[in-house]
Amino acid sequence: MTKSIFREWIYAAVIAIGITIFIRSLIIEAYTIPTSSMEKTLLVGDFLFVSKLHYGARLPVTPISFPFAHNQMPFWGGKSYFDGLKLPYLRLPGFTAIKRHDPVVFNYPLDQQRPLDRRENYIKRCIALPGDLVVIIDRMVYVNGVKDSIPPQAQFNYFVRTNNQPLNQQTLFKMGITEGGLRTETGDLYEYALTKTAVDKVGQMQNVVKIDTISRAKNLYLPHEPVFPQDPDNFPWNIDNYGPLPVPRKGDTINLTIKNLSLYSYLLEHYEHNEVALTNDVITINGQPTTQYIFKQNYYFMLGDNRQNSADSRYWGFVPEDHIIGKAFMVWLSLEPGLSFPHNLRLDRMFMPVR
Repeated sequence: MTKSIFREWIYAAVIAIGITIFIRSLIIEAYTIPTSSMEKTLLVGDFLFVSKLHYGARLPVTPISFPFAHNQMPFWGGKSYFDGLKLPYLRLPGFTAIKRHDPVVFNYPLDQQRPLDRRENYIKRCIALPGDLVVIIDRMVYVNGVKDSIPPQAQFNYFVRTNNQPLNQQTLFKMGITEGGLRTETGDLYEYALTKTAVDKVGQMQNVVKIDTISRAKNLYLPHEPVFPQDPDNFPWNIDNYGPLPVPRKGDTINLTIKNLSLYSYLLEHYEHNEVALTNDVITINGQPTTQYIFKQNYYFMLGDNRQNSADSRYWGFVPEDHIIGKAFMVWLSLEPGLSFPHNLRLDRMFMPVR
Protein backbone atom coordinates (compact mmCIF):
# COMPACT_ATOMS: atom_id res chain seq x y z
CA MET A 1 0.00 0.00 0.00
CA THR A 2 2.78 2.40 0.93
CA LYS A 3 4.69 1.63 -2.28
CA SER A 4 1.53 2.20 -4.31
CA ILE A 5 0.97 5.64 -2.76
CA PHE A 6 4.64 6.50 -3.25
CA ARG A 7 4.43 5.53 -6.93
CA GLU A 8 1.33 7.67 -7.35
CA TRP A 9 3.11 10.68 -5.86
CA ILE A 10 6.13 10.13 -8.13
CA TYR A 11 3.85 9.74 -11.13
CA ALA A 12 1.95 12.92 -10.25
CA ALA A 13 5.20 14.85 -9.74
CA VAL A 14 6.58 13.72 -13.10
CA ILE A 15 3.33 14.72 -14.84
CA ALA A 16 3.33 18.12 -13.10
CA ILE A 17 6.98 18.79 -14.01
CA GLY A 18 6.33 17.74 -17.61
CA ILE A 19 3.32 20.05 -17.93
CA THR A 20 5.26 22.93 -16.37
CA ILE A 21 8.20 22.44 -18.74
CA PHE A 22 5.78 22.34 -21.69
CA ILE A 23 4.13 25.60 -20.58
CA ARG A 24 7.47 27.35 -19.93
CA SER A 25 8.94 26.21 -23.24
CA LEU A 26 6.05 26.88 -25.58
CA ILE A 27 3.43 29.12 -23.95
CA ILE A 28 4.45 31.43 -21.11
CA GLU A 29 7.41 31.94 -18.81
CA ALA A 30 8.26 34.17 -15.86
CA TYR A 31 11.21 36.57 -15.93
CA THR A 32 12.65 39.16 -13.56
CA ILE A 33 13.93 42.68 -14.20
CA PRO A 34 17.53 42.91 -12.87
CA THR A 35 18.54 46.37 -14.21
CA SER A 36 17.04 49.85 -14.63
CA SER A 37 17.33 50.02 -18.42
CA MET A 38 13.52 49.98 -18.85
CA GLU A 39 12.62 52.38 -16.05
CA LYS A 40 10.07 53.70 -15.38
CA THR A 41 8.06 51.36 -17.58
CA LEU A 42 9.56 48.38 -15.77
CA LEU A 43 11.30 48.58 -12.41
CA VAL A 44 14.09 46.59 -10.83
CA GLY A 45 12.26 43.94 -8.83
CA ASP A 46 9.41 43.48 -11.30
CA PHE A 47 8.49 39.88 -12.16
CA LEU A 48 7.06 39.46 -15.65
CA PHE A 49 5.00 37.01 -17.61
CA VAL A 50 6.36 36.65 -21.14
CA SER A 51 4.24 35.18 -23.90
CA LYS A 52 5.98 32.82 -26.30
CA LEU A 53 2.82 32.40 -28.34
CA HIS A 54 2.82 35.94 -29.74
CA TYR A 55 5.84 35.58 -32.03
CA GLY A 56 5.84 31.78 -32.06
CA ALA A 57 7.65 29.60 -29.54
CA ARG A 58 11.28 28.82 -30.29
CA LEU A 59 11.94 25.13 -29.77
CA PRO A 60 14.83 24.31 -27.39
CA VAL A 61 18.27 24.31 -28.97
CA THR A 62 19.73 22.44 -25.98
CA PRO A 63 16.90 20.01 -25.09
CA ILE A 64 18.76 18.18 -22.31
CA SER A 65 18.85 20.40 -19.24
CA PHE A 66 18.02 20.60 -15.54
CA PRO A 67 14.35 21.65 -15.14
CA PHE A 68 13.64 25.32 -14.28
CA ALA A 69 17.30 26.43 -14.50
CA HIS A 70 18.37 28.80 -17.26
CA ASN A 71 22.12 28.34 -17.67
CA GLN A 72 23.49 27.59 -14.19
CA MET A 73 22.63 24.92 -11.66
CA PRO A 74 21.02 26.25 -8.49
CA PHE A 75 23.00 26.20 -5.26
CA TRP A 76 26.28 24.69 -6.51
CA GLY A 77 26.65 26.38 -9.91
CA GLY A 78 27.97 24.85 -13.09
CA LYS A 79 26.15 24.35 -16.39
CA SER A 80 22.51 23.36 -16.12
CA TYR A 81 22.41 21.94 -19.64
CA PHE A 82 24.18 19.39 -21.81
CA ASP A 83 25.64 21.08 -24.88
CA GLY A 84 26.77 17.85 -26.50
CA LEU A 85 23.39 17.71 -28.23
CA LYS A 86 22.21 20.83 -30.07
CA LEU A 87 19.16 21.04 -32.29
CA PRO A 88 18.83 23.47 -35.21
CA TYR A 89 16.88 26.69 -34.73
CA LEU A 90 13.17 26.18 -35.29
CA ARG A 91 10.25 28.45 -34.38
CA LEU A 92 6.58 27.51 -34.31
CA PRO A 93 4.07 29.83 -35.99
CA GLY A 94 2.94 32.78 -33.87
CA PHE A 95 -0.25 34.80 -34.06
CA THR A 96 1.49 38.16 -34.58
CA ALA A 97 4.76 39.63 -35.80
CA ILE A 98 6.95 41.90 -33.69
CA LYS A 99 5.62 45.45 -33.86
CA ARG A 100 7.35 48.74 -33.17
CA HIS A 101 7.30 49.58 -29.44
CA ASP A 102 6.69 45.97 -28.37
CA PRO A 103 8.51 45.09 -25.10
CA VAL A 104 10.56 42.12 -26.33
CA VAL A 105 12.55 39.54 -24.36
CA PHE A 106 15.53 38.08 -26.21
CA ASN A 107 18.89 36.41 -25.70
CA TYR A 108 21.85 38.76 -25.47
CA PRO A 109 23.40 38.69 -28.96
CA LEU A 110 27.06 39.20 -27.99
CA ASP A 111 27.11 36.20 -25.66
CA GLN A 112 28.85 33.74 -27.98
CA GLN A 113 30.19 31.44 -25.26
CA ARG A 114 26.90 29.65 -24.63
CA PRO A 115 24.30 28.00 -26.88
CA LEU A 116 21.66 30.29 -28.32
CA ASP A 117 18.90 29.47 -25.84
CA ARG A 118 21.26 29.61 -22.84
CA ARG A 119 22.46 33.18 -23.29
CA GLU A 120 21.45 35.92 -20.86
CA ASN A 121 17.90 37.23 -21.17
CA TYR A 122 17.40 40.91 -22.00
CA ILE A 123 14.26 43.00 -22.35
CA LYS A 124 14.08 46.16 -24.46
CA ARG A 125 11.56 47.95 -26.62
CA CYS A 126 11.63 47.22 -30.34
CA ILE A 127 12.16 50.55 -32.09
CA ALA A 128 12.96 49.54 -35.67
CA LEU A 129 11.85 46.52 -37.70
CA PRO A 130 13.60 44.66 -40.52
CA GLY A 131 14.00 47.00 -43.50
CA ASP A 132 13.64 50.19 -41.40
CA LEU A 133 16.08 53.08 -41.34
CA VAL A 134 16.68 54.35 -37.80
CA VAL A 135 18.41 57.56 -36.76
CA ILE A 136 18.66 59.38 -33.43
CA ILE A 137 18.94 63.18 -33.51
CA ASP A 138 19.41 65.04 -30.21
CA ARG A 139 17.95 62.10 -28.25
CA MET A 140 14.87 61.81 -30.47
CA VAL A 141 14.35 58.66 -32.57
CA TYR A 142 13.31 58.83 -36.23
CA VAL A 143 12.24 55.73 -38.14
CA ASN A 144 12.06 55.98 -41.93
CA GLY A 145 12.21 59.76 -41.62
CA VAL A 146 9.28 60.01 -39.18
CA LYS A 147 9.78 61.14 -35.58
CA ASP A 148 9.00 58.23 -33.29
CA SER A 149 6.71 58.55 -30.28
CA ILE A 150 8.27 58.43 -26.83
CA PRO A 151 7.00 55.79 -24.38
CA PRO A 152 4.92 57.50 -21.65
CA GLN A 153 7.30 56.44 -18.86
CA ALA A 154 10.56 56.91 -20.78
CA GLN A 155 13.38 58.65 -18.95
CA PHE A 156 16.12 61.03 -20.07
CA ASN A 157 18.93 62.61 -18.08
CA TYR A 158 18.71 66.24 -16.92
CA PHE A 159 20.83 68.73 -15.02
CA VAL A 160 18.85 70.22 -12.13
CA ARG A 161 20.21 73.48 -10.70
CA THR A 162 19.06 74.80 -7.32
CA ASN A 163 19.45 78.02 -5.37
CA ASN A 164 22.10 76.31 -3.21
CA GLN A 165 19.38 74.68 -1.13
CA PRO A 166 19.70 70.86 -1.26
CA LEU A 167 16.99 68.73 -2.83
CA ASN A 168 14.96 66.61 -0.43
CA GLN A 169 15.88 63.03 -1.30
CA GLN A 170 12.82 61.60 0.45
CA THR A 171 10.56 63.83 -1.65
CA LEU A 172 12.34 62.74 -4.81
CA PHE A 173 11.98 59.08 -3.83
CA LYS A 174 8.24 59.52 -3.35
CA MET A 175 8.13 60.95 -6.89
CA GLY A 176 9.82 57.77 -8.14
CA ILE A 177 13.11 59.56 -8.87
CA THR A 178 15.83 57.07 -7.96
CA GLU A 179 18.69 57.50 -10.45
CA GLY A 180 21.16 60.33 -10.06
CA GLY A 181 22.42 62.69 -7.43
CA LEU A 182 24.64 65.65 -6.62
CA ARG A 183 27.18 66.66 -9.28
CA THR A 184 29.05 69.51 -7.56
CA GLU A 185 30.49 70.13 -4.11
CA THR A 186 28.77 73.52 -4.03
CA GLY A 187 25.48 71.69 -3.68
CA ASP A 188 23.61 73.46 -6.46
CA LEU A 189 23.89 71.07 -9.44
CA TYR A 190 22.30 67.63 -9.67
CA GLU A 191 21.85 65.09 -12.45
CA TYR A 192 18.78 62.87 -12.53
CA ALA A 193 17.01 60.50 -14.90
CA LEU A 194 13.49 61.90 -15.21
CA THR A 195 10.26 61.16 -17.00
CA LYS A 196 8.34 64.06 -18.55
CA THR A 197 5.99 64.06 -15.56
CA ALA A 198 8.93 64.10 -13.15
CA VAL A 199 10.50 67.05 -14.99
CA ASP A 200 7.32 69.04 -14.45
CA LYS A 201 7.15 68.11 -10.76
CA VAL A 202 10.81 68.88 -10.05
CA GLY A 203 10.49 72.17 -11.91
CA GLN A 204 7.78 73.22 -9.44
CA MET A 205 10.02 72.71 -6.39
CA GLN A 206 10.79 76.06 -4.74
CA ASN A 207 14.55 75.59 -4.60
CA VAL A 208 14.90 74.52 -8.28
CA VAL A 209 15.89 77.39 -10.57
CA LYS A 210 16.69 75.57 -13.83
CA ILE A 211 16.43 72.19 -15.56
CA ASP A 212 18.58 71.49 -18.63
CA THR A 213 18.50 68.54 -20.99
CA ILE A 214 21.68 66.49 -21.44
CA SER A 215 22.59 65.58 -25.00
CA ARG A 216 25.88 64.54 -26.56
CA ALA A 217 26.88 66.56 -29.61
CA LYS A 218 26.58 65.25 -33.15
CA ASN A 219 29.70 63.55 -34.61
CA LEU A 220 31.20 63.21 -31.11
CA TYR A 221 32.39 59.64 -30.57
CA LEU A 222 33.11 58.95 -26.90
CA PRO A 223 35.63 56.14 -26.23
CA HIS A 224 34.17 55.55 -22.75
CA GLU A 225 30.77 54.97 -24.39
CA PRO A 226 31.80 52.80 -27.36
CA VAL A 227 28.66 52.57 -29.47
CA PHE A 228 28.13 50.10 -32.30
CA PRO A 229 29.92 49.57 -34.66
CA GLN A 230 32.87 51.08 -32.74
CA ASP A 231 34.25 52.63 -35.91
CA PRO A 232 34.66 56.37 -35.18
CA ASP A 233 36.46 57.05 -38.47
CA ASN A 234 33.42 56.05 -40.52
CA PHE A 235 30.63 56.28 -37.94
CA PRO A 236 31.36 58.94 -35.27
CA TRP A 237 28.12 58.28 -33.41
CA ASN A 238 27.01 58.45 -29.78
CA ILE A 239 23.85 57.43 -27.94
CA ASP A 240 22.15 60.82 -28.45
CA ASN A 241 23.10 61.33 -32.09
CA TYR A 242 23.21 57.97 -33.80
CA GLY A 243 22.85 56.66 -37.36
CA PRO A 244 21.36 56.58 -39.88
CA LEU A 245 21.45 52.80 -39.61
CA PRO A 246 19.54 50.45 -41.95
CA VAL A 247 18.12 47.39 -40.19
CA PRO A 248 18.69 44.18 -42.21
CA ARG A 249 15.70 42.26 -43.56
CA LYS A 250 15.61 38.63 -44.67
CA GLY A 251 16.11 38.39 -48.42
CA ASP A 252 17.44 41.94 -48.82
CA THR A 253 20.74 42.44 -50.63
CA ILE A 254 23.35 44.74 -49.09
CA ASN A 255 26.19 46.31 -51.03
CA LEU A 256 29.32 45.68 -49.00
CA THR A 257 32.09 48.26 -49.01
CA ILE A 258 35.21 48.83 -46.96
CA LYS A 259 33.42 51.72 -45.26
CA ASN A 260 30.27 49.88 -44.20
CA LEU A 261 31.85 46.49 -43.48
CA SER A 262 32.09 47.28 -39.76
CA LEU A 263 28.28 47.51 -39.63
CA TYR A 264 27.81 43.97 -40.87
CA SER A 265 30.98 41.93 -40.24
CA TYR A 266 29.95 40.68 -36.78
CA LEU A 267 26.46 39.91 -38.04
CA LEU A 268 27.77 37.99 -41.04
CA GLU A 269 30.16 35.95 -38.94
CA HIS A 270 28.20 35.18 -35.76
CA TYR A 271 24.53 35.39 -36.74
CA GLU A 272 24.72 34.23 -40.36
CA HIS A 273 27.70 31.90 -39.77
CA ASN A 274 30.10 32.99 -42.50
CA GLU A 275 33.84 33.58 -42.62
CA VAL A 276 34.50 37.22 -43.48
CA ALA A 277 37.88 38.73 -44.33
CA LEU A 278 39.27 41.95 -45.73
CA THR A 279 42.57 41.51 -47.57
CA ASN A 280 44.17 44.18 -49.76
CA ASP A 281 40.86 46.08 -49.84
CA VAL A 282 39.04 42.97 -51.11
CA ILE A 283 36.11 41.61 -49.06
CA THR A 284 35.73 37.84 -49.07
CA ILE A 285 32.91 35.73 -47.62
CA ASN A 286 33.75 32.06 -47.16
CA GLY A 287 36.84 32.62 -49.31
CA GLN A 288 34.97 34.17 -52.25
CA PRO A 289 35.48 37.83 -53.23
CA THR A 290 32.19 39.69 -53.08
CA THR A 291 30.60 43.12 -52.92
CA GLN A 292 27.08 41.94 -52.04
CA TYR A 293 25.32 39.78 -49.48
CA ILE A 294 21.73 38.49 -49.10
CA PHE A 295 20.55 38.32 -45.47
CA LYS A 296 19.32 34.96 -44.22
CA GLN A 297 17.15 36.23 -41.36
CA ASN A 298 15.43 39.34 -39.99
CA TYR A 299 16.97 41.74 -37.49
CA TYR A 300 15.64 44.29 -35.01
CA PHE A 301 16.84 47.47 -33.30
CA MET A 302 16.07 47.61 -29.56
CA LEU A 303 16.21 50.49 -27.07
CA GLY A 304 15.61 50.73 -23.34
CA ASP A 305 13.02 53.22 -22.06
CA ASN A 306 15.69 54.63 -19.75
CA ARG A 307 17.14 56.14 -22.87
CA GLN A 308 20.47 57.46 -21.62
CA ASN A 309 21.10 54.68 -19.10
CA SER A 310 20.54 51.55 -21.17
CA ALA A 311 22.87 49.02 -22.78
CA ASP A 312 20.95 48.34 -25.98
CA SER A 313 21.29 48.19 -29.78
CA ARG A 314 23.22 51.45 -29.77
CA TYR A 315 26.03 49.59 -28.03
CA TRP A 316 25.85 46.08 -29.48
CA GLY A 317 23.91 46.39 -32.71
CA PHE A 318 21.16 44.25 -34.17
CA VAL A 319 19.07 41.54 -32.50
CA PRO A 320 18.67 38.50 -34.80
CA GLU A 321 15.26 36.90 -35.18
CA ASP A 322 16.52 33.57 -33.83
CA HIS A 323 17.39 35.32 -30.52
CA ILE A 324 13.80 36.42 -29.88
CA ILE A 325 12.10 34.73 -26.90
CA GLY A 326 8.74 36.45 -26.55
CA LYS A 327 6.66 39.47 -25.63
CA ALA A 328 6.39 40.78 -22.06
CA PHE A 329 2.73 41.41 -21.26
CA MET A 330 2.19 41.51 -17.49
CA VAL A 331 3.90 42.33 -14.18
CA TRP A 332 2.59 39.64 -11.83
CA LEU A 333 4.72 40.60 -8.82
CA SER A 334 6.82 43.64 -7.91
CA LEU A 335 9.24 43.88 -4.97
CA GLU A 336 11.11 46.99 -3.83
CA PRO A 337 14.83 46.07 -3.44
CA GLY A 338 16.30 46.65 0.00
CA LEU A 339 13.03 46.34 1.93
CA SER A 340 11.71 43.35 3.87
CA PHE A 341 8.36 41.65 3.41
CA PRO A 342 5.62 42.91 3.37
CA HIS A 343 6.97 46.46 3.06
CA ASN A 344 8.70 45.55 -0.21
CA LEU A 345 5.45 44.72 -1.99
CA ARG A 346 4.55 47.24 -4.70
CA LEU A 347 0.87 46.35 -4.81
CA ASP A 348 0.02 49.05 -7.34
CA ARG A 349 2.18 47.28 -9.93
CA MET A 350 0.93 43.73 -9.45
CA PHE A 351 -0.99 42.34 -12.45
CA MET A 352 -0.19 45.52 -14.36
CA PRO A 353 -0.03 45.14 -18.17
CA VAL A 354 3.28 46.01 -19.81
CA ARG A 355 2.82 48.74 -22.43
